[in-house]
Amino acid sequence: MEFGFTEEDQAFRAEARAWLAAHATGVPDRRTWERTLGKAGWIGLGWSEDGYGNRRATLTQQVAWAEEYARSTAPPRSGHIGENLLAPTLLAHGTAEQKSRFLPPIAAGHELWCQGYSEPDAGSDLAGVRTRAERTPDGTYRITGQKIWTSLAHEADWCFVLARTEPGSRRHHGLTFLLVPMDQPGRVEVRPIRQMTGTSDFNEVFFDGAHARVEHVVGGEGDGWRVAMSLLGFERGVSTLAQQIGFAEELGRVVRTAVETGAANDPVLRERLVRLWAELRVMRFNALRTLGGPADEGASSVAKLLWGGWHQRLGELAMLVRGAEASAGPSPWSPSAPYALDALQHLFLFSRADTIYGGSDQIQRTIIAERVLGLPREPRG
Repeated sequence: MEFGFTEEDQAFRAEARAWLAAHATGVPDRRTWERTLGKAGWIGLGWSEDGYGNRRATLTQQVAWAEEYARSTAPPRSGHIGENLLAPTLLAHGTAEQKSRFLPPIAAGHELWCQGYSEPDAGSDLAGVRTRAERTPDGTYRITGQKIWTSLAHEADWCFVLARTEPGSRRHHGLTFLLVPMDQPGRVEVRPIRQMTGTSDFNEVFFDGAHARVEHVVGGEGDGWRVAMSLLGFERGVSTLAQQIGFAEELGRVVRTAVETGAANDPVLRERLVRLWAELRVMRFNALRTLGGPADEGASSVAKLLWGGWHQRLGELAMLVRGAEASAGPSPWSPSAPYALDALQHLFLFSRADTIYGGSDQIQRTIIAERVLGLPREPRG
């Protein structure tokens, strides 16, 4: 039995594995899959309250579910932003009315969410947002601005938006956390961003006078920075352990390829593979050690630095073990079509962004230096 998991946890794990094996095949589409998960009560295990259609589970049971999901053939989740980011934020800062309105549809898989944080001139520097939200006489907010790198915006029903509600305010002052419906033709426009992998996982979102209701402000007007930072804190923990299951599967694929191509006969390359395996185990033990413990302001930044660099090195090694075959060519059926990539080529290209998205390495190092080590603050422009 692995450290930290009880017999009850292992029974819960077995239940999750059996349910996924029975239901995760032949899924018609991702939205239908979210509703299937919701009907069975698998959405919202990590919420501090039940009664919204979710089942209760201990922290280690949440880990077991996340790991079994990562190991299964189930499709990528469309509802994880609402479940793992917005829902805990509403439980911490939302009103009773907001919880009653938004948590049940998330738990049922009926409403999907996206995150309106980053902007063209405010990516990792979130305090530089320029999107404006002006109070109108009819009791709503009128939102104008642009968000970028917005995952799942093309599928989302709602977006939580960090916007500036105090004219002339700077940095983290004068910001408000708003819940905005996406179905506003002519006022909300979503444009997919083409990546070098040929896919479009991210989007630009343009708000041109989009409306948000006053009762859908979370935490109060002007208190958006505190709410936004609280939300980012929910990204660590259970989700990190599930991510590591995916990393382990990718590492296994690279090892198998090295054996097949004969690259594993190179002692230097074998040493790099073993080092990556050892580093991944260390990341897992560290995540288990800190799971459920007191919040450490620098823990998520340290974890981001570790896994971002690790994943990039794995992608580089994946290309090395493939040799000349790693070179990508255009799709044979159309020279203008996206490149035809296999799993390892996709890993390499996608991992180039790992040290940028979610807060660049430079930003993470600044957070650790200033907020954890107490070093002098960097000069601000």
